[in-house]
Amino acid sequence: MNGEAKTVRQGFVTGVAGGVAEIAWVTVYADVTGGDAAMLAQGVTSAAGVRALLPSSPVMLGIIVHMSLAVMIGLLLAFAWRELREQLPSLKNPYPFALVALAGIWALNFFVLLPIVSPAFVHLVPYSISLISKLLFGIASAAALQWQTMSKLDGRRQVSPE
Repeated sequence: MNGEAKTVRQGFVTGVAGGVAEIAWVTVYADVTGGDAAMLAQGVTSAAGVRALLPSSPVMLGIIVHMSLAVMIGLLLAFAWRELREQLPSLKNPYPFALVALAGIWALNFFVLLPIVSPAFVHLVPYSISLISKLLFGIASAAALQWQTMSKLDGRRQVSPE
């Protein structure tokens, strides 16, 4: 498999890991606070402007939109991480990279894009909860990048069974 295809695969896995981490966090937050995680999924559908595509299932559509966006972010992270590693071969730890990237995405979303596109979405959960969600995405995506880089999925290095 060529380098581009490997990076696409890594990006897909990275995005899914981050997207699932966010869904898990929002679910736990909703359970602890007595909130409704489905309301946030419906908010994603509305914010994306795609509610009319599947009007009878806005929660499912919200999850599909969320995971699609997560995979796109994962692809961006994987290609950026690959480029950084090519420029700085000694770079081994993707955690600072992923956390800074996701904090930047959160700030762009919550302070620039969402207030214009869907002001109500910004206030569905407190800023701190949405920031933690993005940072958990960063941790999960960094773990996925690191695992794929160090495992036989990468093809460059093998993890020792010891």
